[in-house]
Amino acid sequence: YYRHVAPEDVSGRADVDVYGALASHYRLAAERPQGTARVRVLTPTLAEDGWSAGGHSVVEVVTDDMPFLVDSLTMELSRELRDVHVVVHPHFDVRRDITGALLHVAPVDDGALEPDDDSVRESWMHVEIDRIADEDAASIVENVQRVLRDVREAVEDWPRTRQRMLDVVDELRAHAPSSLDAEEVRQGAELLEWLTDDHFTFLGYREYALEEHDGEDALRAVPGSGLGILRADQDTSEAFARLPEPVKAKAREKTLLVLAKANSRATVHRPAYLDYVGVKTFDAAGEVTGERRFLGLFSSSAYAESLIRIPLLREKAREVLRRSGFDPRSYAGRALMDTLEGYPRDELFHTTVDELAPMAVAAMHARERRAVRVITRADTYGRYVSVLVYLPRDRYNTAVREKFSEILLDQLGGESVEFTVRINESTTARVHFVVHLPREVGDPTVTGTLRALDTTDLERRLADASRSWRDDFLAAVLSEYGEQVGAALGRRYVDSFPEAYKEDFSPRAAAVDVGRLEGIEGEEGLDLSLAPTHASSSSTRCGRCGTVVPRSTASTGWCWAWGWAGARRCCSARTPSTCARGPRPSRSTRSRRRWPPTSTSPGCSCGSSSCASTPRSRTASSRPRRWRPVWAVRSTTWPVSTTTASCAATSP
Repeated sequence: YYRHVAPEDVSGRADVDVYGALASHYRLAAERPQGTARVRVLTPTLAEDGWSAGGHSVVEVVTDDMPFLVDSLTMELSRELRDVHVVVHPHFDVRRDITGALLHVAPVDDGALEPDDDSVRESWMHVEIDRIADEDAASIVENVQRVLRDVREAVEDWPRTRQRMLDVVDELRAHAPSSLDAEEVRQGAELLEWLTDDHFTFLGYREYALEEHDGEDALRAVPGSGLGILRADQDTSEAFARLPEPVKAKAREKTLLVLAKANSRATVHRPAYLDYVGVKTFDAAGEVTGERRFLGLFSSSAYAESLIRIPLLREKAREVLRRSGFDPRSYAGRALMDTLEGYPRDELFHTTVDELAPMAVAAMHARERRAVRVITRADTYGRYVSVLVYLPRDRYNTAVREKFSEILLDQLGGESVEFTVRINESTTARVHFVVHLPREVGDPTVTGTLRALDTTDLERRLADASRSWRDDFLAAVLSEYGEQVGAALGRRYVDSFPEAYKEDFSPRAAAVDVGRLEGIEGEEGLDLSLAPTHASSSSTRCGRCGTVVPRSTASTGWCWAWGWAGARRCCSARTPSTCARGPRPSRSTRSRRRWPPTSTSPGCSCGSSSCASTPRSRTASSRPRRWRPVWAVRSTTWPVSTTTASCAATSP
């Protein structure tokens, strides 16, 4: 039972818990009628069941062994936002009587493909999820049963669905539609044949007839033609599917193949939107009469296959290269082909050559520049918008990607967004977003009217969202001191400012501070900058060049500054703690603590000559000002100290 389970999943459990899981699963498997699945959800406890699953709830399944079981089950649990902690998935060869009662069970030998006798191979799944409420168990059982039915129907009908596509290939080669170009028919037949060679996971099939219903074009499902997840015939009221405007415009278009994404997610294998492969049917006059519709998912081998070995796509690539005018043997020609090889494979299938040619060239140029570039394509049927975003690789992180998603949802009015990230040895990262648009009745996207999108404005918004304090600092230094000097100063100081400084001061202020630090002459020096922050307060920044003594041994030279009510208070003492105002705030509180806390600031009794003057008092109504740290940021040997307000910098 636990032969293929990771040791760490069960090593910390008591013997009674390990045995209890097996015993519970065995009791569930005691009876299972042929062709059905047994599903149970429980939260075992020591008090009631004599064993526990570490506080988790358990989903137990007993069914016939078939592909896609574990990934489909865990996919459904993830869709319900149930975290999966442990998966136990043994196989057994069992014998049952005619009622489904268990007579014999035996483990499967390693490498055994089929049972040796009249046994039936079963899959037992024990999946531990977050603890659930008792009232949620019934809905989980219902949803899991629905997914298992889809898996069974898809797997049972897979051979017949594949054969349907091979029959279509033979028909096209024997009786090509008269209204289609022979080259188009050849490419289409080769692509369909390529899909049957383990490049497409067939999940459903159905035939449709294109007819007029109430004066409008409609697709009518042909009764008895469904296979897989489309096996069940539709109700009479649903058999006629009125076509939205963008679909209606394409329905009678004389093209052979329809390659697109369906508007529903797969419940089998992967939680992706279903791939839609439609083959139109024609009458003797060459007019469109309907379509044969295949639903499924492109397999992993289809995405890994080289572009030049995929029918239809290799012809698209050659045409794109021809339109670009690049010599295939030149650097630009090879770069364009490399761009197409790495281009999102779904986009290559769904995009026409007229659209793909300029987009591929734009993508090739975007890979070579440290800038944010956006390439968009609206779905032919108005269901989603594909957005390719190229940005400098060092700028990409999860926070940036989430900002991009929010911007795209806002700009396009989408209801959900998917993303795929591609990062390799290139200096740029590529994020492919697919923004799905609402499908409610009356929504403009149903009629094909998509929201207008200004690509230039979108690039600006995404560029701003991806910029960091570091990027703005480098730009500010270049603007302040010119390219030659600014580039050198940027490299020297870009990693010298601590995070607390970045929270308090803008990159432009930092660029000015760099100039002040560079202006300090000699090995020892001090520079002070007093700048107003608003009408009644000021901020003082202190830059120092020279030896910095740790706080615990400091004897001279510390300068701490505060600003409020237009007055500057400064104390220099043998140790900062001797100041009458009290100890300075700790590093963890200096960005939010009010200091001094009293409404009146007393004089300094530290005895330092710099504090000889008596500060003016503050009234109770005076607004307290935030304490500002002192920054010493130029040194050849200074380490960043967690107890001082200094930071390291590379020597000029």
